[in-house]
Amino acid sequence: MIEHLVQFDRHLLHFINHDLGNPFFDWLMPILRNARTWIPLYIIVIALCIWKYKKQGVIIIALMALSAGIADFTSAHLYKKEVHRLRPCNDPEIASTVVLRVNGCGTGFSFPSTHATDHFAMAIFIAFVLYKRWRWIWLWAILWAGLICFAQVYVGVHFPIDVTVGALYGALVGWIMSLLFKKTQPGF
Repeated sequence: MIEHLVQFDRHLLHFINHDLGNPFFDWLMPILRNARTWIPLYIIVIALCIWKYKKQGVIIIALMALSAGIADFTSAHLYKKEVHRLRPCNDPEIASTVVLRVNGCGTGFSFPSTHATDHFAMAIFIAFVLYKRWRWIWLWAILWAGLICFAQVYVGVHFPIDVTVGALYGALVGWIMSLLFKKTQPGF
């Protein structure tokens, strides 16, 4: 069963990394996965939360950052070190077939994707906290985190299962932190 899952994961990687390859994605996907690309978005979210919600906005930002911090730490320092899955671009069985669209393959292990855990933790946290006030936030939060996950696979540094499990785990962390927010800020 596990071998079939690994083979499916490799085939899906090949489809995304090769078959969906095109000049526009080759330009866009490395940009989307770069954390610096999203700095303006983070600044806007921080500014809007503080401007619109004052003290509660500061708490929202602090818990959103804590969501990403918890997801990042546990993903990178606990799970990856236990699983030891090589990145596709470092996997001796398939590395020669992976189109690497970024400079360097990255250090460390692949499972789960820390990009996916971090971004889905923030996206789900903010979606659960703000969905009653901004109904459209779900769409944009999931699209944002999902594009980053897709980009990780497209550029060849993660398998699809790495980002899927990372997204699910990050979503769990974000949801738990949103419950903490609702518990501490019942009037929000």
